[in-house]
Amino acid sequence: MGTSEGLPVHDSARFAVIGAGLSGAAAAWRLAQSGEEVIVLERDEPASALGSSHGSARIFRYAYPDPFSVGLVVRAKGGWDELEAASGQRLITPSGSLDCGVVRDPRGLAAALASEAVEHELLTAGDAKARWPQINFDGEVLWHPGAGVIDAESSVEAMIDLAQVAGARVHLGWDVESVRRASSGYLLTSTNGDTVHAEQVIVAAGGWLPALLGGLDLPSAFVDALPQFEVRQENAFHFLYRDTADCGETPDDAATTWPTVIYKGEHIQAYSLPGGRDAQFRGQKVAEYNGGRVIPSARAQDGRIDPQNRKRVVGFVEHFTPGLLPTPYAETTCLFTNVPREDMIIDRAEGITILSPCSGQGAKFAPLLGELVLDLVSGSERAVERFRAAGQRFAGV
Repeated sequence: MGTSEGLPVHDSARFAVIGAGLSGAAAAWRLAQSGEEVIVLERDEPASALGSSHGSARIFRYAYPDPFSVGLVVRAKGGWDELEAASGQRLITPSGSLDCGVVRDPRGLAAALASEAVEHELLTAGDAKARWPQINFDGEVLWHPGAGVIDAESSVEAMIDLAQVAGARVHLGWDVESVRRASSGYLLTSTNGDTVHAEQVIVAAGGWLPALLGGLDLPSAFVDALPQFEVRQENAFHFLYRDTADCGETPDDAATTWPTVIYKGEHIQAYSLPGGRDAQFRGQKVAEYNGGRVIPSARAQDGRIDPQNRKRVVGFVEHFTPGLLPTPYAETTCLFTNVPREDMIIDRAEGITILSPCSGQGAKFAPLLGELVLDLVSGSERAVERFRAAGQRFAGV
């Protein structure tokens, strides 16, 4: 396929996308859909269990404290509808969502939803308990029925398939070691010495990004402006429904029997959602928000459950969700990447774009992320100014 900088080049394209999780798959789909030549480089396999997009249960929700983010979710839903139609699959199972807890501020969330005309109800604790007796509430509750459960793995596969139909090429087992400037564009080199040439590079490496940053040929001023990335190995636990009538996979035209729940109180912040296709929707997946240990990057994950985290989550289930059996029947770890302002990073320097939908933002926005990247690399840059790198640091750093 030719050479670059004296090395054999095994493939080349205008765009190389590093990572085949939700973000990378979305970027590849939208770029290929627009007629661009795209190569996807994935160190493992699409929606890898070692990344942040595996499994079948992520939350799709509209509730944000600011109208800008609510409006982005509204835009993203149009992309989800397009993806479901193009793939012939249901990728979001309707569930509705409950937001509660004094830190969560249900009343403030309701105001933001109202500003974007998103259907919702603000309920007293008593009214919410009457409607969902399997859950305890300690204050006002926001209900918005448009929420659901995203099948993350199937969504990645659908976007990768559509990208390939549009001409994208996917290289699996391709672990990027470096991205260096070439005489034109960039030379990407894998850990085993394979090379790819691209005019532009989209880095969608998730929790692997901190370990890769040093290998990217980025201007020093841009690197200095990047926020501090914090990777956590989170713990997630699955609890069976106490009422067996709630168990079982729902038919294609039905919603889940339980809603998703986000609770942010003074002593714990946790989320709960129906366990998804992998768990046959027979229980809730429950986790403490940012309850896992901080690790340098995804390379340091070990898959070990933190027993103290398990104890806190079980205590939350016992107190807050009496409709669940309080002993987890399954447990796992997953990656969670944060930046200080809990926002997404979509920014570029010269020909390298960093796509990092951090702090739990990525899944619900997935199809829209591809659109935002396409806008950025094509120069229109709509709605991405907010996501520029801004030198954010965590307290004490």
